[in-house]
Amino acid sequence: MNDNHYKVTTQQSTSIGNTDTNNTMDQEQSSFPEMEKMIHSLSVINKITIPKHQTLGESDMSISSYAQRRPKELPPNRMGPREQEEAGKKAVECLFNNQFMEAKSIFQHKIDSDPLYANGLGLMTIIKAIMTRDKNDIKLAQSVIKTAEKVATCQINAKGVKKGYSISNYLSSLIIPNQTGLPSSPQTCSKREVTDIESPFMANGTLRAYVVKAEACLLRGALQILQDDTLELINCSSSLHQAYNNYTIVWQEYKKMGQAYTKHMDRDTVSALYFGLGSLHLLVSCFPPHPVKSFWIHGFTCNQQLGFALLKICIESKCIKSSFASLILLCYYLILCSQTSQLYTQELMKPALECLTEAQKKHPKSCIFFYIAGKLSRIAKNLQLSTQSFRGAVSSCTEEWAHSSLKQATTYEIAMNHILQLDWKFAAKCFKELQKASPSVFYQYMIGACQVMRGKRTKGILSLAQIPDMAVQDRPSSLEAYALQKVETFQKKGYQDINYYLPGLELLLIWAAFEQMEDATLEKCLGLVQSTLESIYEREKLEYNIRAKQIAPSVDLPDYYDQRILLLLIKVSIFNALKKYDQSIAHINWIVDNLEHLKTEAWVMPFVYWEAGVTSWGLSDYAKSKEVWEIAMSHTKDPFGYQLMLRLSIALRKCNEMNIKSPEPAREQIGLSTNGKRKMPIVKK
Repeated sequence: MNDNHYKVTTQQSTSIGNTDTNNTMDQEQSSFPEMEKMIHSLSVINKITIPKHQTLGESDMSISSYAQRRPKELPPNRMGPREQEEAGKKAVECLFNNQFMEAKSIFQHKIDSDPLYANGLGLMTIIKAIMTRDKNDIKLAQSVIKTAEKVATCQINAKGVKKGYSISNYLSSLIIPNQTGLPSSPQTCSKREVTDIESPFMANGTLRAYVVKAEACLLRGALQILQDDTLELINCSSSLHQAYNNYTIVWQEYKKMGQAYTKHMDRDTVSALYFGLGSLHLLVSCFPPHPVKSFWIHGFTCNQQLGFALLKICIESKCIKSSFASLILLCYYLILCSQTSQLYTQELMKPALECLTEAQKKHPKSCIFFYIAGKLSRIAKNLQLSTQSFRGAVSSCTEEWAHSSLKQATTYEIAMNHILQLDWKFAAKCFKELQKASPSVFYQYMIGACQVMRGKRTKGILSLAQIPDMAVQDRPSSLEAYALQKVETFQKKGYQDINYYLPGLELLLIWAAFEQMEDATLEKCLGLVQSTLESIYEREKLEYNIRAKQIAPSVDLPDYYDQRILLLLIKVSIFNALKKYDQSIAHINWIVDNLEHLKTEAWVMPFVYWEAGVTSWGLSDYAKSKEVWEIAMSHTKDPFGYQLMLRLSIALRKCNEMNIKSPEPAREQIGLSTNGKRKMPIVKK
């Protein structure tokens, strides 16, 4: 396997080159020149203070009140294609130029009369919900998207509008096999059929309403896939079905128009059509196998490369959806490069940087793209620039609607950057600020974990001991469930075994974040793991010495399988990040051989097979990678099962794209053959 790493050069084109044979990234040379210029032009703040968290701010309350509107009837939209193209542009420009309150005001003005404006407000709220992952923000976004879908439906059903769509075309698109990844295209209308007196096509306003309705279903599905719940994938699948059905209607009308489509359809609606179908392909590509199969039955064949191409067409169109297409594409690059770094970073880092550069040229001070730049810089191992980008995002955003939430999100990300540098003191400080602003079991756990990693054992225990008394939601997040489980484990032995854990490094294992560390820092992590393993060995030796001198001692037989398996798995993950795959093999085999001894840390099992697959991938044994990842997929029921299931789905899709076959299972011996006869012959002794 090619071990060359990408690093960012200072060339104007922001190109990616190969590093030396040691696979290290030169921090001084790693830079994003265009981004650095923009950051320096801002008054970047060095200290972030977070205001006390509120359930809903005044601006969100006004959005919520507008979102409760449910119109029953709307007049038809009779705007022509050119007139329609001017609608909504100003609000989108305001949104990506950090003028959120003005954008909100424009969108709200026509939220219950024009589906385009209702959809714009929905996009605003969903961007905020994705950034914060706050349940109130997600609930608000869902409400606004529901309103957009209702308004679009009313526009479609408006009286006096030609409904030229043939249901037979739609049904044929479901029946006729189609492997292109796009809806079936009907025959283009001849010039004789198209007259100035009566057009055979649906009205432009109706087509736009169909696209808005489809996009509302698409956005609802995107929110559902973020819910950390396997059952929500079923709802997501249903939402994306509805989106595809509505896009199919518009696609077939668009294809019937042929080359003269601009006379009957505005460019923004065409751009939104490419945006929606492209986003749909990328969303479905993250699905586990079973929901994908249901999509195939309904005439949809997922194609990741087609999704990339459709979104790039949308970006190049410079239409109303171009900036949103850049955002979706960047988010997808981030997911693939952070969750499956070994498979995709080398392939996707360059297009990701190019996409970001073009987006920032169009919106040079957008806090949204600064935030994305911070995440992308981290993947490129430029943690200093990543932190500057997050601070730049806050500095460029001063309006009340997003400022508070953005501060909280960037503080969390900055804490992560310091953890990746083993700066536990500053990370603990960030989590204390987050805990003060918005109390959370996980933030409190991170405070204790950082203190333990600093060697402040007593302080760490006192912080962790507060967690059982904290209020917990009915459905805690995966991180909260993990924190509660770990504290329960520590408490069972009165925190006596906490010295045999490395809680901070455990989370880096879970997040697949060791790949974002510098090699020198990874070597320090190896030292921490080794010293902790040695302390376990000394403890075992002491306990066995007691058994050598006393008959039936009161001390239990040494049992540190959970701790040793966890530490060795962390070690494997670090070796994989260092590209020292051959050194992982012995540790993986020992872990697999002793998985039956796991008691309190059963959540670790699918991660064992994930790392085993990464090791095999690094050794170019791709068939073995696929085999162990398929095993891991059958163990995704613990706190992090949902996230790991999505990660495994992406990895297995990559295997399928490369036509990698799993090794054939060994045939079992079934005894003597009957040679085709019904009964075995009687053998005489």
